[in-house]
Amino acid sequence: MTDCCAITDEVPARQRRILTVVLAINAAMFVVELAGGLLAHSTALLADSVDMLGDAIVYGFSLYVVGRGRQWQARGALLKGGAMAAFGVGVLAEVALKLVRGVVPAAAIMSGVGVLALAANGVVLACLWRRRDDDLNMRSAWLCSRNDVMANAGVLAAAGGVAVTGSPWPDIVAGAAIALLFCTSAVEVLHTAGRQLRPRPAP
Repeated sequence: MTDCCAITDEVPARQRRILTVVLAINAAMFVVELAGGLLAHSTALLADSVDMLGDAIVYGFSLYVVGRGRQWQARGALLKGGAMAAFGVGVLAEVALKLVRGVVPAAAIMSGVGVLALAANGVVLACLWRRRDDDLNMRSAWLCSRNDVMANAGVLAAAGGVAVTGSPWPDIVAGAAIALLFCTSAVEVLHTAGRQLRPRPAP
């Protein structure tokens, strides 16, 4: 019971400051990328915007479990892993719809919003870097941010591909790759959280 509810005052104060900053950045970028994805008809941008929303929710829960015991942090990681997996499935569904519709996205909007998102997530990743090994809570938050940077790079690559080919396929491939990234990261986070939730053997 002590492990579940314990609050510490050392590192958590710094963690709270960092998580508050990255929560605000992700919430703002969700709005920007969602609008850009709808305007550009881009699967990759929409996927990235949903990921931003998920990260904002995740960082909010991370703020709640900062400084609490291993059990609370593991439960938070389970939520994060479940969110990653759900977003992966959702993006795959969007990819399927894009295959049916075959709409070519607007490469210029994809590029502009993609550059802005990459810059924002670069700031988030830098903020979380020094705290990534503090505990499972911060480690899983850092993994979310790392995925975001990789997804942003994928969006920019897709925008270039769309501009060169005039085809929706680069956008479709990028969206599918982002979905797979969500799913593999979800497996890693859920596996680690599951191990931490298992009862420890009696001494």
